[in-house]
Amino acid sequence: MYKTLINLKKLSSSTKTLCSVESILDSVKIGVLPALNITSQYSDKASHKRDYLVNKKKEEGTDGEKHIDIDYLANRAKMFPDKNTPSLLFDGVPFSQLPICFIRTSPNNTIISVADYDGKVMRTNSCGLEGYKNAKKGTNIAAQQTAIAIGTKTVKSGIKNVRVCIKGLGPGRGSSIKGLEMSGLNIISVTDVTGISWNPPRPRKVRRV
Repeated sequence: MYKTLINLKKLSSSTKTLCSVESILDSVKIGVLPALNITSQYSDKASHKRDYLVNKKKEEGTDGEKHIDIDYLANRAKMFPDKNTPSLLFDGVPFSQLPICFIRTSPNNTIISVADYDGKVMRTNSCGLEGYKNAKKGTNIAAQQTAIAIGTKTVKSGIKNVRVCIKGLGPGRGSSIKGLEMSGLNIISVTDVTGISWNPPRPRKVRRV
């Protein structure tokens, strides 16, 4: 906010009166202070912007929240699958016969494979095959690059529309889907098939250090 340093003792009285000072400093005796940081020129635009930010009302308790509009979901009712979904046509191909892109994400690696609707795997790629080693395999950048590589090969083979099934809780969940989009694939649906154990095994004893 303050850019120019002016020693007010060296200024004449006439200059002090012409010197524009922020409104918050108007109540301070200028002649008494040895030095002040003030803006070189008073800007009305900056003042209006500051007043707008100060007077802007914030909703209490909603910072960082994301709400989903109910009307938006009502208008987008077709985005959820129903009994007619398998017969929907995408470029002349039914939804039930679209190729499937399986994404397996873990904290250490991301494995992506493309299969036809019967489950026959056509191609597979992973962060390790892309040249990432050790801890770099578990990064979102590696997952995105892996998805771009396999997506580009899939597009060149003539496949444009795919379904995505993602499994696991790794750092490459979102970036791998983004990489498939960047490669030119048209993602028709995204399905999360991550398993949930309702009766998990007993956890290991905590390591004492």
